[in-house]
Amino acid sequence: MKKFKNWILSAFLMVFLHSCASLQVAHMTSAEMNKLELGMSKEQVTQILGTDYTIAEKRLEDDNEIEVLSYRDHFENDEFYLFVFKNQKLEKWYRELLPKERIENK
Repeated sequence: MKKFKNWILSAFLMVFLHSCASLQVAHMTSAEMNKLELGMSKEQVTQILGTDYTIAEKRLEDDNEIEVLSYRDHFENDEFYLFVFKNQKLEKWYRELLPKERIENK
């Protein structure tokens, strides 16, 4: 019986920790953003901001690979940041806001 209780407790903890991990979002602090520089590699940027991003776009343009990474600032927040890489080098970044009607329909 004791083994069964330990197994149940272990299973509960695994599910709980997994659910917490899925709620991770980037925290776009001034200190982190100030570390970013144009021309940085994608690897350098993700070392600073983390790997909890979405690939928002990927395309070829005049033989250049364009990739756009999207980071949400906070869970349930209406802002996100887009980072544009050209051939794996940071070309620009900017902040976007979700449209109001999308936020209200949640």
